[in-house]
Amino acid sequence: MAQMTFTEDPHAGESAYALGRVHSIETMGTVDGPGIRFVVFTQGCPMRCAYCHNPDTWDVRAGALASVEYLVEQFESKRTFYKTGGVTVSGGEPLLQPEFLADLFRAFHERPRGRVHTCLDTCGHAFDPARPERFDAVLRETDLVLLDIKHSDPAGHRRLTGQAPERILAFGDELARRGIKTMVRHVVVPGITDTVEECEELGRLIGGWRNVVGLELLPYHTMGVAKYEQMGLAYRLADVPPMDKERIPELRQAVLRGMKQVRG
Repeated sequence: MAQMTFTEDPHAGESAYALGRVHSIETMGTVDGPGIRFVVFTQGCPMRCAYCHNPDTWDVRAGALASVEYLVEQFESKRTFYKTGGVTVSGGEPLLQPEFLADLFRAFHERPRGRVHTCLDTCGHAFDPARPERFDAVLRETDLVLLDIKHSDPAGHRRLTGQAPERILAFGDELARRGIKTMVRHVVVPGITDTVEECEELGRLIGGWRNVVGLELLPYHTMGVAKYEQMGLAYRLADVPPMDKERIPELRQAVLRGMKQVRG
């Protein structure tokens, strides 16, 4: 089911929890963690990835305020669909709102009808290694992390996203230290992140994280281009074709080789 723009929450003014700024929700997510998921897309992101298909989530001032109570209510109204799934918070960048995220995940863990599996889909850049305590509450309530590693080369990472990778790698280290199950995701873009060397280096970056339970190489697509046109934004990868999916197995093996080099 397509994303539904979030516009109004009747509970926002009376919530007992931290409020979140939300872009949209999806009630039948199938690619955002195990099983069928209730997906909350938060508003605001510090990254400017050249291939981002949700540029309308960048502005931290946009979106609408949402309460934990309302989001839980929406989940419970369709709970029978989520028996093998749970709730995923994506973005935008959810870690810009750690207090809201912690309250939301805690509420799902404490449901009277049974604990709900929680998943965080993040690039990790909002994590502050100088203030790890700010993220303690949300990480205690997170069952699974989908961690996007954009580029294995620092200079390439800056060109692709507008940001340095150090905070992301620090977040990965923190997840490994806590033993939080993590699925690493990497978008493979022709001419940018599609070389065997880049993918092997990615494997070496994540090889020391023993909490990694899965690896997804996502082929670059151009489905978000129309949204840039609607918003009057220049699309930086306008001349880049979609990724050849047949190369994904080869590049996945390159990542696994890199991981093995670290693990021995």
